[in-house]
Amino acid sequence: MKKFMLVFLGADYATMGLSPDEMQQRMGKWFAWNQKMQDAGQVETGHALDSTKVRQVSGPARTVTDRAGSEVKELIGGYYVVKAADFDAAEVIAADFPDYDLGGTVEIREVMVFN
Repeated sequence: MKKFMLVFLGADYATMGLSPDEMQQRMGKWFAWNQKMQDAGQVETGHALDSTKVRQVSGPARTVTDRAGSEVKELIGGYYVVKAADFDAAEVIAADFPDYDLGGTVEIREVMVFN
């Protein structure tokens, strides 16, 4: 079994003006997906990420740039690390991502394991 990271790209709920009921429905979809993966023994870890502020450190001089989440081109809202046989199996797991209807994207990357 291999490990894959599912990276969630898409809209920030905080900027969408969702009502409390709409937010509860959205979160219910996330909890249901997480429970489905837990029950199948597929999910290893995962977290939502705070997107209000992003700090980037880059280059040989370690240049630090703080930006508001709204300034970031591709907002990464969170991730899961899942266990799957291959990319196709990881894609099947990603099929239940709750935010496809909001134009969201799941980027699937295999986790490299070093012995």
